[in-house]
Amino acid sequence: MELNRFSGSDNYVLDDELAKIVNISMALEMPLLLKGEPGTGKTMLAHAIASSLQMDLIVLNVKSSMKLIEALYQYDTLTRLNDSRFGDSERNVSNINEYIKMGKIGQAFTADSRCVLLIDEIDKAETEFQDDMLDVLDQMQFDIMETDEVVKAKNRPVVIITSNAKKDLSDPFLGRCNFHHIAFPEPKMMRKIINSHFPDIDGKLADNAISTFYDLRSLDDVEKKPATRELINWLRALQVDPDFRRGEKLKKEIPYLGVLFKKSGDYQKSANIDMRRRFFR
Repeated sequence: MELNRFSGSDNYVLDDELAKIVNISMALEMPLLLKGEPGTGKTMLAHAIASSLQMDLIVLNVKSSMKLIEALYQYDTLTRLNDSRFGDSERNVSNINEYIKMGKIGQAFTADSRCVLLIDEIDKAETEFQDDMLDVLDQMQFDIMETDEVVKAKNRPVVIITSNAKKDLSDPFLGRCNFHHIAFPEPKMMRKIINSHFPDIDGKLADNAISTFYDLRSLDDVEKKPATRELINWLRALQVDPDFRRGEKLKKEIPYLGVLFKKSGDYQKSANIDMRRRFFR
């Protein structure tokens, strides 16, 4: 069987190690667990894989109170009860399947072609949810209790699981996944990422913005450091401002700090720094 290979996309710069683990996970049909601080591109990787390989993307956003059955399917008992009472529905109330709706995992299993299933922020879920979910993904099937039917995957999806490492994952869970930690990009890699998003960006603006960005990330006691998405949004703001689009003025002034910092304390720290001492070169 010839396997599709992922080598990045127009808006996703891929390093060699990440490319290898993505492609071997697809070849072995194993879930790929991605860890890393927010903003390192974990979620966007799934979007890039789906776009590059022309697969549908199905996203399960994990919530702390979520039960596994919600990700598999939902049985709408209330609507069925109302339909049976009032008799004004076009659905056949005696057919339970009319009231079964697939959840995100169910949708991935019943898709007519292979898709990408993104399970986002798995560390929000309870350990029982995590382990039971991996059982389903191992077996590629689950039961619908109300109809005693078994839903089997038509095609094994490409499974990408993300974690912000807020909670430890169980050993059984970790043992059934391939793993990659996405480190925060170094400046050289960040320049490649910026060039992929802004191919026509002024060189001085890119260089000075990236340098300033890393200096701001190095500030002491910052609760939420700006991430790649904040840098991209900041560059968008700088490019539409005629005072900053060429980048020189960034050596003396840092505008739009509210694009980079989203916590009041972090904003104040960044606003009070000695610009000339830290940034004037």
